[in-house]
Amino acid sequence: MSDTKNEKNEKNEIEELLPHRKPFLFVDEVVQAEEGRIAARYRFTEQEFFFAGHFPQYPVVPGVILIETMAQAGGAGLRKAGALGGDALFFLASVDKVKFRRQVRPGEEVRLEIENLRVSQKMIKQAGKAFVGDECAAEAEWLCVVQNAP
Repeated sequence: MSDTKNEKNEKNEIEELLPHRKPFLFVDEVVQAEEGRIAARYRFTEQEFFFAGHFPQYPVVPGVILIETMAQAGGAGLRKAGALGGDALFFLASVDKVKFRRQVRPGEEVRLEIENLRVSQKMIKQAGKAFVGDECAAEAEWLCVVQNAP
């Protein structure tokens, strides 16, 4: 199977797992989805909408986008593992212990490692790190509330 078919199949799977769509879909693939851990990836292309205005002479991924990327990876992984129903929506409620350690530039792929700290029908607490290669770019803990879609 060609790389294009693989990418299309992976994107279709992500769109089944998450309600987000471009330009706010920041997960390319969920690599691992287990009870306690999730691994995913996303490549920030030069065409991302925010690069045009976020330091255009030296474009970097905004920190809030890295947090959103980790949270989306966590939600997609929980859905893939069957821990969240298909109609459940999850919304960020709080973000703690945030550290930005390295800038992420256009064309770089982040590897997302998420740990489930607490998962219930009403609340999800996760911790995650975003890596570029072996370097940690960002880390945080967050809390999401879970609601059924209207």
